[in-house]
Amino acid sequence: MSASMSEPADVSLDEARQLLIDLVSIPSPTGEERKAAERLVAFFELHDREAWIDEVGNVRAPADDSVLLTSHIDTVPGEIPVEVQSADEDDVEADVAEEIGEDVLRGRGSVDATGPLAAMAVAAVRTGVSFVGVVGEETSSRGARHLVAEREEPDAVVNGEPSGATGITLGYRGFLAGTYVATSESGHTSRPEPNAIQHATGWWTGVEDAFENDEYQAVFERVTAKPVDMDGGISEDGLSVEATLDVQLRIPPSLDAESVRETAEAELEIGTVSWDEPIPPVMESPRTEVARAFRVAIRKEGGDPRLLRKTGTSDMNLYAGAWDCQMVTYGPGNSELDHAPDERLSLSEYDRSVEVLERVATTLSGGEEA
Repeated sequence: MSASMSEPADVSLDEARQLLIDLVSIPSPTGEERKAAERLVAFFELHDREAWIDEVGNVRAPADDSVLLTSHIDTVPGEIPVEVQSADEDDVEADVAEEIGEDVLRGRGSVDATGPLAAMAVAAVRTGVSFVGVVGEETSSRGARHLVAEREEPDAVVNGEPSGATGITLGYRGFLAGTYVATSESGHTSRPEPNAIQHATGWWTGVEDAFENDEYQAVFERVTAKPVDMDGGISEDGLSVEATLDVQLRIPPSLDAESVRETAEAELEIGTVSWDEPIPPVMESPRTEVARAFRVAIRKEGGDPRLLRKTGTSDMNLYAGAWDCQMVTYGPGNSELDHAPDERLSLSEYDRSVEVLERVATTLSGGEEA
């Protein structure tokens, strides 16, 4: 338990939905989360909960630390008109809605991850448990990094990302980003010696070959190597050829960042690589108290629980690397619509996810069983 205790408070269905719609209506791309953060603080204060925006922009609402509900405030850029529409056949076929005619909210962030964020805020107020909305998840995870460096470890963590109202995410691959730089003397293109651009592409070809995987191996168990940006050509003074290559590697739980980095660097012959701070992979057990509470809660809400492993990376990786406590990731929304131009969320699914989170938080805080 934290030193700051809060009594549960009632939040109506209409108010819960309005919070979601308001947050989706406030543009909050990475670096511009302030207005959305202020809306969250106002929601907590309305229900007599202490809340504030910390020095990096996170929304902090400490309370019962038997579980910390946390999700990210920022979204990727992109304007999608915010509106509530009736679900059609396309929504049902895309696993957005269960029935034609149910309310569907369209807008940037409705799935990733304003839906989970709002659901967690509502559940936190209803049950009196701790909440943090973090910033910068879509880029450097600076909010989560600040949180683990500054905050005491809670008893359990539920991280908010779209898994669907019946999905429980237990694993994510890790992440390693780097920048390769090489320079060579300029010369006539008829000369046989490779230039810096060729050195860069040669190194990356070697890296891809080094991580070549069995096509029958699950993607979650592989290293995925991707170049994400390249710049090269004759320098301004005309005396050299320069090349810069930005790369990203996803790390399965069977490996660690150090071994992946060593394999990539073993392919270096010319040039240098500087690496960003890695994010470790995570794979939680399905037999923890937190995972069990979710399975029970989902069944009580009429769902069939699904255990998931994601090929991407989330803030849960950082929490698992810093805190020795049980955790899962959960939230409403079809993750195939993350960052998509037609991002949208069923409000009925959002309602169910709030109920699931409320049951789980009540169970973990010592109330009645989920």
